[in-house]
Amino acid sequence: MFNLTDYGSHTRSQDLNCTTGLYEVHQKILISAINGFLSMTAVLGNALIIIAFQKVRSFHPPSRLLLSCLSVTDLCVGLIAQPLYVNFLLSQEHSKLCYYSAGVSNIIAVTFSGVSLLTLTAISVDRLLALLSGLRYRIIVTLRRVRFLVVSVWLSCFAFAIMLVFYHDIAIRIMHIIMILCIVTSTFCYIKIYFTLGHHRARIRQEAPQQPNGGRSLLNITRYRKTVSTALWVQMTLLACYLPYGIISVFALTVLRTPTFDLAWDSTLTLLFLNSTLNPFLYYWKIRHLRQAVVGTLRSFSCSLTESCVQ
Repeated sequence: MFNLTDYGSHTRSQDLNCTTGLYEVHQKILISAINGFLSMTAVLGNALIIIAFQKVRSFHPPSRLLLSCLSVTDLCVGLIAQPLYVNFLLSQEHSKLCYYSAGVSNIIAVTFSGVSLLTLTAISVDRLLALLSGLRYRIIVTLRRVRFLVVSVWLSCFAFAIMLVFYHDIAIRIMHIIMILCIVTSTFCYIKIYFTLGHHRARIRQEAPQQPNGGRSLLNITRYRKTVSTALWVQMTLLACYLPYGIISVFALTVLRTPTFDLAWDSTLTLLFLNSTLNPFLYYWKIRHLRQAVVGTLRSFSCSLTESCVQ
C-alpha cells in the first residue's frame, strides 16, 4: 500500500489536500454543496446534448465525434469527478479515505480536464482545415483518423494524470507548457480563420455580379461562421474557467499553505468544474438544429411521463 504523503512537501494533490481544516467548515460545506449542484446540472445537460447529437445528422461525422467527445467528457466530470471531489471535501482529515479520495479525484479531474482542453484545440484545427482544405477536407479529416486521435488523447491524459500523482512538480510544469501550447494553437487557428473569412467574403462580393452561385457561396460562409462562432464561444468559456486554476497551481509549487490559499484553490477547482455545466447551454444557444433536437427529446420524455401525447 503506497503512502500518498511521501512525495514531497509541495505535493498539493495528496498530503497537502488532506489537512482540510485550514479554512472555515461552513465554507467547505458551501463549496461541497455548489459542486453537488453543478454535478447534477452537468449530468442532465450533457446527457441531453449527447442524445441530441445522435439525432442531428447535419454535422460532418468527424466534427460530430469531436463535439460528442467533449460532451462525454463533461458528462463524466459531473458523474464521476465532482462526486469524488465532494467526497474528498467531506472526508475526515488525515484519514485513509481522504488520502485515497484525493489521489483518485486528482487522476480523474486531470484526465477529464486534459481531454477537454486537447479536444477543443483539435476542434479549432478542424475548423481551420475545413476552411483551407476545401474539397480535400473530407479526405484529410476522416472518421477513422479522428477516432484514433480521440483514443490517443484519452490514453495520453490518463497516463499524464498518473504521472501527476508520483512526479507532481515535474508534471505541473509540463501541464503549463501543454496548456500554453493549446492556447497558442487555438488562438492562431481562430485568428487565421477570421482573416481568411474576411478575404473570402470580399472576393465573393466582388465576383458575385459575374457568378450566379455567388449568393450560395456567401450562404456557405455564413453557415461556416456559425460553426466557428460556437467553437470559439466554447473555447473562451473553457479558458475563463481553466486559467484561474492554472495560475494558482503555479503558486502551489512555492507558496506555503494558508486558509486563504486553500479556499482559493478549492474555489478555482470548482470554477474549472463549472465549465462542464456551461457547455450544454452554449450548444443549446448557438446550434439551432441541436436546440430543436433537445426540445424534441424533452417533449418526448414529458409525454412518456404524462402519457398525454397522441400516438
